[in-house]
Amino acid sequence: MVETVTIQRLGAGGDGSAETAEGRLFIPFTLPGETAEIERSGNRARVTRLIEASGERVTPPCPHFGACGGCALQHMALPAYLAWKREIVATSLRLHGITADVAPVVSIEPGARRRAVFSAVKTATGVVLGFNRAHAQEIIAIEECPVLDPAIVARLAALRQIAEIAVKPRKRARMTVLAADNGLDIGLVGGGRVEASQLDRLAAFSVDPAIARLSIDGAPIFTNRRPEMAAGGLILLPTPGGFVQAARSAEEAMAAAVIAHVGEASPVADLFAGIGTFTMRLARRAPVTAVDGDAVLIEALNEALGEAARYASGLKPVTTVRRDLFVNPMSPTELDRFGAIVFDPPAAGARAQAERIAQSRVAKVVAVSCNPATLARDGRILLDGGYRLTRVVPIDQFLWSAKIEAVAGFVR
Repeated sequence: MVETVTIQRLGAGGDGSAETAEGRLFIPFTLPGETAEIERSGNRARVTRLIEASGERVTPPCPHFGACGGCALQHMALPAYLAWKREIVATSLRLHGITADVAPVVSIEPGARRRAVFSAVKTATGVVLGFNRAHAQEIIAIEECPVLDPAIVARLAALRQIAEIAVKPRKRARMTVLAADNGLDIGLVGGGRVEASQLDRLAAFSVDPAIARLSIDGAPIFTNRRPEMAAGGLILLPTPGGFVQAARSAEEAMAAAVIAHVGEASPVADLFAGIGTFTMRLARRAPVTAVDGDAVLIEALNEALGEAARYASGLKPVTTVRRDLFVNPMSPTELDRFGAIVFDPPAAGARAQAERIAQSRVAKVVAVSCNPATLARDGRILLDGGYRLTRVVPIDQFLWSAKIEAVAGFVR
């Protein structure tokens, strides 16, 4: 049944929403003020005809937009898009009773996403490599992508060939591709057991000068050179398929906001430190204790610190600690010896660790988050413990998606 609705606002996921007699309806790829004919399915709908378009509507740059679920807002003009993202952060804070100075969003340019996580499945007609359709398990084959680093896009055919060799029929694999500073780091998991004959065929890709390393289920198939990423004049050593900040320009903006708030405080605790995104930069000015629960990430950080000791002068001491901060958060007594704390947990946030920080006497705290809701929740805990929120910097690391990164500074 076709209905006509007017879009009132954008939801948190980037879909337009309209109030109807049956309740709120979410309509992807629409903008506030638009009138559209739609067909509904539950509380979601698709546009059958756009009757009146918003003045903020622009032509999406990608032919896959609307099918691929990687982007939600390519059809929205940049100023309105950035204002909406800023409001996501501000609204999340307000819902927790927090009034804050939210800075304008730091915009990230197209082609800056250096890390992509593709899905791959082998069908009767070959391998499909791409991103999931929105709200579905179907994989949309990708031929181009204006979000991704051109170095990844240029090797899409090779990535499909690798998946064709490594993925067993009916297996659904995940391929993480990182455009490191010295070549692509490709990691595939979930494709099924790799046989000796497949290993030989995969090893043939080592002649491609664009590929630094290929790994299957965490084990290197070949390493032409160790992938490296610059970090404030030092290097980070990414792990196969491991987490890194998705865009270099976003990482630099995040690091600048972190360092600006930490200032001259010393020493510094870097909690959920990963491979050392902030640790390496902070160690330029203060001793750092870097804590993370993942042994592989801590090992990579230690290796990078060993390299830095050989070629970088003036680096302050760094102590690395493997510790699951979700199960065993650092206590107020342990934290009190630091001049500043930086914590950058996964999207679920760090409620338990935030509670311990709130009980500490540490003068400065920086919270980094890709989830405004958990940032606001953890920030509320800090405020209730006597901290004051001084500034929030949103960073559009995930271009044209509904996600937004933010760095929040607190003082006691």
